[in-house]
Amino acid sequence: MTEKIETITLQTHKNSAWQARNLDLRKRMRIGETLIQGFLFFCGAFSILTTMGIVYELGKEAMLFFSSPQVNLYDFLTGTKWQPQINQFGILPLVTSTFITSLVAMLIAIPLGLSVAIYLSEYASSRMRNLLKPTLEVLAGIPTVVYGYFALTFMTPLLRSILGRDVVGIYNMASGGLVMGILILPLISSMSEDALSAVPHSLREAAYGLGATKLEVAIKIVVPAAISGIAAAFILGISRAVGETMIVALSVGAGPNFTFNPFKGAETMTGHIVRISGGDLSYDSIDYNSIFAIGLVLFFITLGLNIISQQIVRRFREVYE
Repeated sequence: MTEKIETITLQTHKNSAWQARNLDLRKRMRIGETLIQGFLFFCGAFSILTTMGIVYELGKEAMLFFSSPQVNLYDFLTGTKWQPQINQFGILPLVTSTFITSLVAMLIAIPLGLSVAIYLSEYASSRMRNLLKPTLEVLAGIPTVVYGYFALTFMTPLLRSILGRDVVGIYNMASGGLVMGILILPLISSMSEDALSAVPHSLREAAYGLGATKLEVAIKIVVPAAISGIAAAFILGISRAVGETMIVALSVGAGPNFTFNPFKGAETMTGHIVRISGGDLSYDSIDYNSIFAIGLVLFFITLGLNIISQQIVRRFREVYE
């Protein structure tokens, strides 16, 4: 019996060795997988090439503006008057109004967005979460031109009735910033809620086991653990506010004004681009080329914010196993 078992075992090993010698381990071409891989590569390459093309055209047209003898780069970056009719190209009025409206927007969107995210992540039931998240995301689907008219016809009269007509102008940065904060609120709350929900429940359970309240767990445990995702949401919201166009074009103002008073009218970079590009400008004129110079500055501001966001994510990222 033992000899028979040994014979069967030996025969099995011989068959396995024969199969191993004849097994073809070479990679076989699968047409379906190859086509899918090629399509995905094309999508990635197309997006990269499109971005490079936009940056190239933007830089090429901007260089025509900076190469003009009427333009001085130092005066462009530090000047406080933007009046192309008399060859004054100081971009600071456009930059300051852009940052003021963005600051007002973030003062609304950051605390409200983070509060909503904490509620959805830590307090809301599944039924309430499924009701509130789609409702918030509806705000992101409203056209920004509607937000602009809402700021002009509702928010501005409201501010003027509260603070006085002599304090708040018909066109002002505060109303545009407040409505812009409402626009950005769904973005920040949704991204922050995703970051909070990604924190392992074991951290919450450990804190509850030590006697912490739900608020203490949310503020002292969950939020610090998700700080990288929350910070990325904040910076992405700032980038969204800096690049917003229709709200500021309709409600903030239509003339460059170097002021830090949010209740006065001013013109942002995107608002100026909309106003100038809608006018009767001849190609290759200095006014036409100035649009691309402003767009290039806006591009570098957004690029800088994205780089800061990536550094924050890498610096504070928590890896849980």
